Amino acid sequence: MNLSIHYYLTVFPLESLIASQLDPRQFGAYMAAASKKGSAERLMFIELKDSTAPDIDWEYARSRCVEHANGDPKHSVYLSVYRALEMVPFDSLGSLYLTTVDGRVLELPRKDEAVQPNKPYYLYQELCPIQPLVVSALQPESFAQHICDPAYKVSVPKIVFADCKIPDLNDPENTGNIGISFARRRAHLMECIAAVGEASEKTAKTFDRSNISTFTFQLIDSGIYASDGKALAYWAMPNADQLKELDYDWARSANIF
Repeated sequence: MNLSIHYYLTVFPLESLIASQLDPRQFGAYMAAASKKGSAERLMFIELKDSTAPDIDWEYARSRCVEHANGDPKHSVYLSVYRALEMVPFDSLGSLYLTTVDGRVLELPRKDEAVQPNKPYYLYQELCPIQPLVVSALQPESFAQHICDPAYKVSVPKIVFADCKIPDLNDPENTGNIGISFARRRAHLMECIAAVGEASEKTAKTFDRSNISTFTFQLIDSGIYASDGKALAYWAMPNADQLKELDYDWARSANIF
């Protein structure tokens, strides 16, 4: 039996490119828990629509990603753990999958039209290849263009980031399940907001360089974005009511409600 090969770009918690004979739900469950004895972790990955990147050894993947002698599928063949996002053609990015610690997987289809939320300021959790939590006055598309602009001294060629929910600064301890992490740093958050205000030329201010360790799916607001500085990919995050209909068990596992 010849099983098809899937190619997955993991963007959280680590960046890698992996070939697998598992479908996305099987792969997510395997990576979240089954591949690590005694441990589990959240995972975010994108399935590639094709295998055309010139800098990746696809023949190696095809030769190694074959079923075992007993017919079991090959779970994973690592093709890259360094600059994987940069090597993958932007148009190859397909659906994005969010995997909880107990291996439940939610598919977010790639959208042709990206939502540009209108907020007084934005919290962006950069996911790949860099991971600071930043405050910005820019909408997602403008923020992506800025961070991927080579004229900017700390630019990256491609970026994946999440638009995060904004805590209620007047009552951060009661902002549902997102505010408590900001309650103890309210003064610093206010400083960051002021730094990117209308009268400022600063477009983004780092709020936390290590927040990625506490990033959870319930923090995601409008969705996940990716960009190469020219095009923008978007994966919409369903709201709580939509998740009740779409995948209640996943949402419970992700602590959405």
